[in-house]
Amino acid sequence: MVHPILIAALAIPACEKPEATTPPPPIVEVMEIVTSEVPLSATLIGQLDSPQNVEIRARVEGFVDKTPFTEGSEVKEGDLLFELDKKPYLEKLAAAQGSLNEAKAALNKYEKDVNRLRPLAEKRAIPQQDLDNALASVDVGKAGVSTAQAQLQSAQFDLDYCDIHAPITGLIGAASVSIGELVGKGEPTLLATMSTLDPIWFYCNVSEVEYLNAERKGRKTGSDIEALPLTLTLSNGTVHEEEGHFVFIDRAVDTKTGTLRIRAEFANGEKVLRPGMFARVSVNLGTLKDSIEIPERALVELQGKNFVWVISSEGTASQRPVTVGEQTDSKYVILDGLEPGESIVVEGLQKVHEGSAVTAMTSEQMAAMQAGKGPKPATK
Repeated sequence: MVHPILIAALAIPACEKPEATTPPPPIVEVMEIVTSEVPLSATLIGQLDSPQNVEIRARVEGFVDKTPFTEGSEVKEGDLLFELDKKPYLEKLAAAQGSLNEAKAALNKYEKDVNRLRPLAEKRAIPQQDLDNALASVDVGKAGVSTAQAQLQSAQFDLDYCDIHAPITGLIGAASVSIGELVGKGEPTLLATMSTLDPIWFYCNVSEVEYLNAERKGRKTGSDIEALPLTLTLSNGTVHEEEGHFVFIDRAVDTKTGTLRIRAEFANGEKVLRPGMFARVSVNLGTLKDSIEIPERALVELQGKNFVWVISSEGTASQRPVTVGEQTDSKYVILDGLEPGESIVVEGLQKVHEGSAVTAMTSEQMAAMQAGKGPKPATK
């Protein structure tokens, strides 16, 4: 028979609880703080327009006889675009020429009368009043000639206006009238519109805040806003080959919209850019030297303040406030709070607590571990 004390002694190990294992520190992805040159930029959204949009209008009334141009083509300054019916204006010109001839003939008669009456008046053979009347007639005759000449010139202008020429060299749009249509009746009818395309202008309205921020960034990098190179991106994502530059910044902010009107200029030798296109312009504001830049995902915002998790050389985490500066894409410039050589958490922020131990791994180490090619963290 087994002694009861022996049985109790044998049963003691079976009743003991196993020792609890400590979970391993959480794995977080970290990055080492280094300084770099951070490019600063601003983006403007706007619309293209021509430096010259010229409306071709009828200056006299008439029927359209000819339209000797190709719609949508480039025309040279002086090219004939429209021809109106000239017959009524040729008649007016002939009538005006006849009136001028009559006025000249009348003036010639008045001058001869003066020449005939002057010696008679000097001899007192006729009353002085007759000579005075003759001299007055000469003045009236001269005025008649001047009036007839003006009427003749006006008739010539009207006739010339029947031929409508291109005032500039540029691209002409579609004709707004057809052959045989009456134009210019009561108003200067729009016939077509022309535009110059090289160079082309980019217009946009920027808010007061955007303008001030761009000026501040420019001062930091020592850049002159008006001399900065510009990159134009079209609505389909195509980047225009030629760089542009600012040519106009309005003198005042529009108090109704709180925006400032800005214009930039781009070369357009191939005439690809057209008025009315929407585009985006990137402004290169220069670079900030010896700057610290971290991903947006590494920032923690609490009650309007920004923090990062810093990992010490012993592998413990601590939360540190930082001062955030410019944003570039998905990164932020840190103005204060971090020093080169320190490590911060960029992935796994929810796993860390103040003073807790972590297993810090770089993105390369994380990728190698996930691919099964790198060492796995040890467990305790």
